[in-house]
Amino acid sequence: MALKFSKMHGLGNDFVVIDAINQHFEPASAKIKHLADRNLGIGFDQLLVVEKAQSDHADFKYRIFNADGGEVSQCGNGARCFARFVREQNLSDADLITVETNSGLLQLEMMSASRVRVNMGTPTFDPKQIPLNASVRCDQYQIDLDQQSIQKTIQFSALAIGNPHIVILVDDVNQGDLETFGPILEAHSFFPERVNVGFMQIVDRKNFILRVFERGVGETKACGSGACAAMAAGVQIGILDTHTTAQLIGGELQLEWQGEDNPVMMTGETAMVFQGEIADQH
Repeated sequence: MALKFSKMHGLGNDFVVIDAINQHFEPASAKIKHLADRNLGIGFDQLLVVEKAQSDHADFKYRIFNADGGEVSQCGNGARCFARFVREQNLSDADLITVETNSGLLQLEMMSASRVRVNMGTPTFDPKQIPLNASVRCDQYQIDLDQQSIQKTIQFSALAIGNPHIVILVDDVNQGDLETFGPILEAHSFFPERVNVGFMQIVDRKNFILRVFERGVGETKACGSGACAAMAAGVQIGILDTHTTAQLIGGELQLEWQGEDNPVMMTGETAMVFQGEIADQH
């Protein structure tokens, strides 16, 4: 039986989106890995699945799976593509929709045919909720790495915005820190659920450059929740304003955050690449 899908991207962070309301789809790990294979399947950073809402307060259930088959709770670029998908597939005609995720509700607002604003929810800095193997909240944590030829102390901010993130300030995001430290930190024992690792270069108080090593994926051209986490970390330690622009490999995101107990708002573009069918591997 053929499985219908759409291929989309948000600033180069690419997705396969599947309507699981009007066709049967069982997101088994082996199936997801096959679909994610860029040679033998379709290829994507994340798989997005549209399901019927389980809550009376949501329009849809929004599920996200990494290329390694693991399910995660948040993907900001994916959320924007999700909103465009349900509009273009005539699943909704509303400009503002609410979706339920494994970490709570998100509000998605169509600003134009391709531009979407997402209420990403309120970040938490509580180490138990991120989670971290730390008993006390700190503005900056540190890890001493001593693996093979790497001996270095890494300082970082840590928070969760649906998914766990750390943010490391660097002078230049292209100096090799991501390639060297991203895989090590993502799987470090300090992070019991692994972690997304962001490397942030400050341009000025309203602009920063970001690269992210995503857990279960590796580096992507853009990470929406990572940009939100980096912005919130920067505001929290006093180096960024409450309205900023994140410069990612794939393009720019506009971000707003008024401080603790407030949600992060993210606005950016989406693209529909193609639609197709693939044999459903049972």
